[in-house]
Amino acid sequence: MSIPSHFAGLVDDAAVFPPGLAPLPDAVVAHAAHLRSDHRALVGPFIVSAQDLATLAELATPDLFPEGIRVSVVLPSPDELSGVLDLVRTGPLVLAGLEVKLGPGPLTPQVDVIAAHDRGTSPAYVEAPRPGHPEWTGVLDAAAASDLRLKFRTGGTEAAAFPDEDEVASWIHGAVRSAVPFKCTAGLHNAVRHTGADTGFEHHGYLNILLATAAAQDGASVHGLVPILGERDGRVLADRLAACPAAALRRARQGFLSYGSCSIDEPLADLAALGLITA
Repeated sequence: MSIPSHFAGLVDDAAVFPPGLAPLPDAVVAHAAHLRSDHRALVGPFIVSAQDLATLAELATPDLFPEGIRVSVVLPSPDELSGVLDLVRTGPLVLAGLEVKLGPGPLTPQVDVIAAHDRGTSPAYVEAPRPGHPEWTGVLDAAAASDLRLKFRTGGTEAAAFPDEDEVASWIHGAVRSAVPFKCTAGLHNAVRHTGADTGFEHHGYLNILLATAAAQDGASVHGLVPILGERDGRVLADRLAACPAAALRRARQGFLSYGSCSIDEPLADLAALGLITA
């Protein structure tokens, strides 16, 4: 199977998070299998909560991960950073990233706390507030000034957790304008914008996000990104992707780095169904 370079490392393995909620031992074994498969180029790091790091270090044995397991750690607040960094530095885990939620209170000073930590070469993602939040612009500016990345929550376990196209367009446009790379999380399992058959939730598509990022980098306005994010015809998106120059796609992936999914199989199946990967 050939994975095009513009999909390389696109899907971070968030199997232990909702709605999948795979038991950690099962998820670790499955992750090792993905990394040995012919679709391994699609797979990013294993996403783990800070509280599960010690257990993961025991489960990720050398026979499963001879070179260590690359992890991106989700932290509930900036206060947890020191402990996580100490644990990772003394254990067998390979730190690929830190994904930090912002707690109650003013948000921008918390971004400064994250930036002040010595993370070595490991990138840190700040979970951004939604564009309607009064501190959205402040968090964006603070992240840009501190060489941090942003994390956009594109869904959840209830309808209200899903931002609409206008909100996601504002996120993407702001990040591109400020040259801040971003990742997405939650609700983004599939390639194309759609309504969940079981829940009725309005899910964004990862191809929509990728193409909207490319359009923003090409100068599109917030308003111009909305129809791209709202497109529900996979063939239209696939054709638009095929027409996009390789250099533009590479640049788009430097903006939209990855997204967390509790399934690797679903995004893989979508790419195959749309003819965007070859076996």
